[in-house]
Amino acid sequence: MFQNWKPEGTAHSVGKHLSYQRGKRTTNPNTSLLKIEGVDTTEAARFYEGKKVAFVYRASTERRGTKIRVIWGKVTRPHGNSGVVRAQFRSNLPPKTFGASVRIMLYPSSI
Repeated sequence: MFQNWKPEGTAHSVGKHLSYQRGKRTTNPNTSLLKIEGVDTTEAARFYEGKKVAFVYRASTERRGTKIRVIWGKVTRPHGNSGVVRAQFRSNLPPKTFGASVRIMLYPSSI
């Protein structure tokens, strides 16, 4: 059984936005591919199905008293055999975020 290692005191895992789901010639920006730290198998990636994902960034203009913004999404399913997962966001992540960090929240919990 997969043992999910988490440092104490954190409510999220860290991942990277790799790319959009794509074929040989076409990209599908509705679905983003995320690589989660410490997840290397499809079985381990299944633990994250349904979990909320947050892309947190800093904007130049202030809104509601803060310059920090968030684009929310959720993990939909694994992608391939190396622990990569697919995620869909409320508004598609811009291509500028390729390689940027995302936070995979450990809720909603299924255990």
